[in-house]
Amino acid sequence: MNQNLIDVAAGWWQGLGSVATSGLRIVLILAMAWVVVGVAGRAIRLLRDRIAGQLDDDREAIKRAQTLSRVFRYLVVVVVSLITGMLVLGELGVSVAPILGAAGVVGLAVGFGAQSLVKDYFTGFFLLLENQIRQGDVVQLGSHSGVVEEVTLRYVQLRDYDGNVHYVPNGEITTVVNMTRGFSQAVCDIAVSVHEDVDAVVRVIREVAAELRADEAFSARILADLEVAGVERWDNASVVIRCRFRTLPIEQWGVKREFLRRLKGAFVARGIRLPYPNLTVHADAEAANAASLREAAAAAATR
Repeated sequence: MNQNLIDVAAGWWQGLGSVATSGLRIVLILAMAWVVVGVAGRAIRLLRDRIAGQLDDDREAIKRAQTLSRVFRYLVVVVVSLITGMLVLGELGVSVAPILGAAGVVGLAVGFGAQSLVKDYFTGFFLLLENQIRQGDVVQLGSHSGVVEEVTLRYVQLRDYDGNVHYVPNGEITTVVNMTRGFSQAVCDIAVSVHEDVDAVVRVIREVAAELRADEAFSARILADLEVAGVERWDNASVVIRCRFRTLPIEQWGVKREFLRRLKGAFVARGIRLPYPNLTVHADAEAANAASLREAAAAAATR
């Protein structure tokens, strides 16, 4: 009897020791996970603050760095939580393999059902990482164009010239046309009458361009002298001369409008004709004579 009690007590004590050991291991695993998340989060914040300190004048770049830091912190938390959960389950004696298999099946089903959402997040992550789009840029995303108001991991928010707001899912973006990155080009196609001297017209265009660049209101917006490409095309009514200004980003439209306004006044002052359709009417002589005879006969009948 005493031996049985001793064996029970020894087994109980051994089981208690195993539970205590497993509990201690679980506590250590949770503590290590907490430390890893804290250290990684602090490292990401320090890196973000250092980048932000070097970009004091670029608010959009700072905002992009903050968004990326949130994404990286979220990824760290998810990865560490998954690893910690598997280690804790292993200490509790739960087999992880069936859970991983079931999770794989569920993840596959969710992936098929939400593949467009996953694509949106992946595309948005690389849009932010590669700095393809920034707030304030004028871009064209497929059939949508406008000023970028917000860039997230899920969508890009655009506002067009009419004030309409477009929400473009990142997964639908295949090509980005950024019209305000680095510098812009104000391209002008100037049409004049086919009867005008092209060289004289080009001289007037250059004079107006020089006056525009000398204007204090526009000198800071224009980065280089006017570049005249030459005659772009011509038809029976007009000759089209192509030229362009290199401007600051998003200033090309204002410069182009002012240049065309001044150029119209210069053309009027110098008598340079703008194109207009020409229509030549050829009257048949016999038909005209017959009509005259009919009018004369009608006049005689009324007398």
